Amino acid sequence: MSTILLCLLVTALIPYGLAFWGSAVRRKEFGEVDNHHPRQQYAKMTGRGARLWAAQQNAWEALGLFTAAVVAVGLTGTTGAMVVLASVIFVLARIAHALCYAFDLATPRSIIFIVAFLAVLFLFAAAIF
Repeated sequence: MSTILLCLLVTALIPYGLAFWGSAVRRKEFGEVDNHHPRQQYAKMTGRGARLWAAQQNAWEALGLFTAAVVAVGLTGTTGAMVVLASVIFVLARIAHALCYAFDLATPRSIIFIVAFLAVLFLFAAAIF
């Protein structure tokens, strides 16, 4: 279970990493970071900055689903190499997803999204069955 919890921690840190990266791009694009109205400033971003903002939002959404899957696995006492592997695949896919978002690789990003989603579905299936 410790590997799965480590995967959960890494997944929880991904949006923060994207936020820091996005802030650096925001500072470069606007000359400063507006901490009084950050969401309005993000809404004006284009290119990589806008994609990083979208990737951050998507990472928060994915965190909720993965957290639920980890809770399901934990509550049912589901263990095994396949459960650990699915968790690791999820994390690696989510990191790759964020990078594809940042570098405007739309088709690979969509494929990687599906891989991560299937990994989460596997975790739920392992907990249920």
